[in-house]
Amino acid sequence: MVDTGFSVADAQNDFARARRAQVLSRLAAWLRHGPDDVDVMLPFDEVVSALGRAGERRIGVQTIPVDSIVGSVDRGKEFDRRFRPTSGRVRERWQRLALAHRRGEAIPPIEVYRVGDMHFVYDGHHRVSVARALNLAVIDAYVSVVHTRLSAAGICHRRDLLIKDYRRIFLERVPLAGEARAAVMLTDPWDYAELAESIEAWGFRLMQQERAFLDRATVAQRWYDEEFLPVVRMTREADMLDTATDAEAYMWVACERYRLIRTHRWDDEVIAALRNGERGQPQPH
Repeated sequence: MVDTGFSVADAQNDFARARRAQVLSRLAAWLRHGPDDVDVMLPFDEVVSALGRAGERRIGVQTIPVDSIVGSVDRGKEFDRRFRPTSGRVRERWQRLALAHRRGEAIPPIEVYRVGDMHFVYDGHHRVSVARALNLAVIDAYVSVVHTRLSAAGICHRRDLLIKDYRRIFLERVPLAGEARAAVMLTDPWDYAELAESIEAWGFRLMQQERAFLDRATVAQRWYDEEFLPVVRMTREADMLDTATDAEAYMWVACERYRLIRTHRWDDEVIAALRNGERGQPQPH
């Protein structure tokens, strides 16, 4: 923070620097052909919707890291992801806050929602912008913690919300728990929808075989124990597992199994046929 001794001029220069940094950042992203959402604030409503809202509680005033403030409830267009002003419309109020801070006044507490380790501003966007421009590390805030069904870990950009949303819906259809929940991870959002369809079909065949109704949680756990784990183990032993996750390996071999040999069973003969890419029906036992 440059201090010339002329507070008004310094506050004006603070705003000019913040605006210049925003313009240069936008230009650099355009020249690099970067994604459109890199510098866009994370929208609170979309994040909570993707993760599934489970509850909320107020915890009062806390000192939070300025860098943890990544999004907004309703003011996403006036500031970019780093809370730099995107136009001159906020100049007057912004410079007034900067001037007050330069004259020794504390920045009043803002109001935020906390989702995981992220904070979303409900009231105080200009104050956050000034705090960032003046390189403040922390800021006081009235915090309300929002609990969600899925963890917020891994969310960096708006495009990350899609896979969180599809995973939330998948877990509603296939309520895995504990180790099974953590093990079944996919990188393509649409794969979650396809895997859910596959598991529901597997569960239907299981209920027909056993002539008994099974709830979703039971089907999910039995699919994991009786189908997923054995398939992953066999593909590892056959040195066929070269995809990013076990779940992606399972999906690939399951699709290939039916495409090549039209069967839903698993054994060494099926794995050998898949490995060799052979068409036709394995010999009956």
